[in-house]
Amino acid sequence: MKVKLYIFSLFAASLLVAFSSGPVQIESTTFLTALIIYLFFSIIYYNMRIFQKKGGTTTDYGISYSMSFALFTGPLGLLIYEFLYRLSSYIMQKSAKRADPDEFLHIFYNAGSFVLVHSAGYYLYQFLLPYFQPLPFGFWLLLILLVIITSFLTDFIISILFYLLGEITTREEAFHFFKDRSRLDMAKTSFTNGFLLLFLIEGRWELLVSLFILNYIVNQSFHTKTQSLQAKEERDKFRKMAYTDFLTGLYNRAFMDKKMEQLNQTKEQVGVIVADIDNFKRINDDYNHAAGDSVIRHFAQTLASTLSKDDYLFRSGGEEFAVFLRNRSFEEMAELAEKMRREVASGSAEAEFKGETTQISYTSSFGLYCFTISEKMPMEKAFIRADHLLIEAKRNGKNRVTAESPQPAAATVN
Repeated sequence: MKVKLYIFSLFAASLLVAFSSGPVQIESTTFLTALIIYLFFSIIYYNMRIFQKKGGTTTDYGISYSMSFALFTGPLGLLIYEFLYRLSSYIMQKSAKRADPDEFLHIFYNAGSFVLVHSAGYYLYQFLLPYFQPLPFGFWLLLILLVIITSFLTDFIISILFYLLGEITTREEAFHFFKDRSRLDMAKTSFTNGFLLLFLIEGRWELLVSLFILNYIVNQSFHTKTQSLQAKEERDKFRKMAYTDFLTGLYNRAFMDKKMEQLNQTKEQVGVIVADIDNFKRINDDYNHAAGDSVIRHFAQTLASTLSKDDYLFRSGGEEFAVFLRNRSFEEMAELAEKMRREVASGSAEAEFKGETTQISYTSSFGLYCFTISEKMPMEKAFIRADHLLIEAKRNGKNRVTAESPQPAAATVN
């Protein structure tokens, strides 16, 4: 109830200011021409405006052209423009089925607040213009000052609304609300409205329309680019989600399958390691699954710390991991696998258990198959062979590396 009373009070105050200011300050034909142009371009710009939802209120961050219209036509002319524009916006929102439940109420808030704020700008302009005219760039300095003042007044009015809605509760939140105002947006508003006002005063309708068209082209270009970047970010986000293991942050089995398809085209020498944690079920049984997750994360971090940028590490399933080694000889691959085994065995995972921090020591086993990719031996077959070598390492006592290459004899490293 307080919010509605506040909004209708703003609108009533704007009516009082507009009608007490006297008639529209220009002759009717000029006013109607300016009104039609401003309404037309404001409406076609509407879909490019930036809206931010905060609680139950939607804030419009698009550049306003109300200042130039107010300075040219006076408060009553601004009231006519603002009410028709806000009513048109409401109809567009309703027809597109994007209207908020209280969208009709927004007509009165927006019209009332903009008329009050820019009427203040109108009277300040009339009072300060004689003082600024003699100064170099005095007109533009005055426009910048008016935009700063009207921006502050706009934020003050909307901060009261947010306070009544319960979305601003402290002084710090109110301060940050004012602080977030973009200086670049205020600069764009100043110069855009300044040029529009000059063209209105001089009756340069072709330049006025050209400036609106230029703004439309530039804004449409940025709007399209922004949408494209947002779409790309969304695609990249979902692609990353599809290919990422959330427990470890590593690539998952789906990405491993994709990478195997890509590597099959290279015909290069690759080492495939399949590794897992020894006696992992016992860790879960002796501690809990949260502790088991900590061990898996530690295992992943230990493996990752030994690899170069050309290698790939995947969580292929459960406590099992796969590594694709590149740009190394068989001997170097075997030494690296052994280094992984030693670092796992000498370290420990930190986990919470029964309210205390516990260090969990564990070991791991590795199967390494080094080969040159070919049609007869693609990555998929090499992965199966490396998995068999892992099973062999387990059978031979665990905590070991079993490595094999088609050229040298198989090697088991303890």
